[in-house]
Amino acid sequence: MDRPDIGDVAEILLDYADQNSTFQTDKVVTIPTSTYTDPELWQREMDVIFKRVPLMLALSAELPEPGSYKAMEAMGLPILITRDKAGKAHAFLNVCSHRGAPLAEGSGKCSRFTCIYHSWTFGLDGKLLAVSDAAKFGEIDKASRGLRELPCEERAGMIFGILTPGLPIDLDGFYAGMLRDFEDVGLANWSFLGSRVIEGANWKIAFDGYLEGYHFASLHPRTIHPRTFSNLTFYEGFGPHMRIGFAQTDITQLRETPREKWGEMENQGFDFVRILFPNISCFLAPEIAQIAQLWPGPTPDKNRTILYYARRDPPKDEADRAALEQMITFLRDVTYQEDYVIGEKIQKGVNAGAHDSIILGRNERGNQFFHEWVRWYLNGDPNAPKPVM
Repeated sequence: MDRPDIGDVAEILLDYADQNSTFQTDKVVTIPTSTYTDPELWQREMDVIFKRVPLMLALSAELPEPGSYKAMEAMGLPILITRDKAGKAHAFLNVCSHRGAPLAEGSGKCSRFTCIYHSWTFGLDGKLLAVSDAAKFGEIDKASRGLRELPCEERAGMIFGILTPGLPIDLDGFYAGMLRDFEDVGLANWSFLGSRVIEGANWKIAFDGYLEGYHFASLHPRTIHPRTFSNLTFYEGFGPHMRIGFAQTDITQLRETPREKWGEMENQGFDFVRILFPNISCFLAPEIAQIAQLWPGPTPDKNRTILYYARRDPPKDEADRAALEQMITFLRDVTYQEDYVIGEKIQKGVNAGAHDSIILGRNERGNQFFHEWVRWYLNGDPNAPKPVM
């Protein structure tokens, strides 16, 4: 869909605040509790969604220059992301073509990768450059023994990949205009500040928490709610992705600024959380950005979440760095100690079988929309009607 002007969204949120209302759909819906517990369903989600759609694997800022690399694990797969000498990003399975050992760990910068097992050497573009003691090893076709490359494309300050080799990657078709927001804020030029890892319940239990503000007053009374109204949101859909608007408690300050300037006032009276289906939640603010990347597993009742932090400008000095570290700790603690801890308790609740379903209200349209898209992908019929916001 075409993006409504941010100023128009701000006007809607201000009206919601005036009227004590929120975005509502036409119905209350129920979701089977097995959605969060069924191992066969979970495996289908992994195979049909997580291994076949484009996923954000890294921020561009994590690989700031040619020779940069990042080794990671996604869905149990060892992944190696590189930036070659020409500056192009690549994603590979981090598996040596000789005997299957990993080529790299962590992140850093290098000109080539040498396997620690037998010293086979590969380029940043994945090509096999050298076989150690080649005369004794025997003749092989080096051109056919490079790293197994994954579909990969860099856009809007993020590096995307598909976890199944050989599939076509179409970011424009999949993201349906959603990436323009990240281009508009210049995310590609932001500075990477680091990451934190947290763990929690089933990936959809955890992700549900990013999709609504209905819980702010009760779950976040001293952290989020003093800044942001509870149960006051506006939803926009872009394919399966969302931009969720939240009104700050001081949104009336907009009236002190000419209406034509409201589109420039994000984080000054209102905020957005940008959702990239199936597993990314982004909060972008001038002070700092938190980008949550949820990975399901290793079992249906678990998820592992990487929280990435970035800012437009690098730290100015040690005092600035210390202040940023405090913000990172605060955001991590709120996400884990408040949202993820209750998520683990919810997991115990659905496992107990007390109810056959959970219920999503008319005000929880983001959650409804997300689950509709999960079902659309699992249905497997590309001609079936797609959910709309």
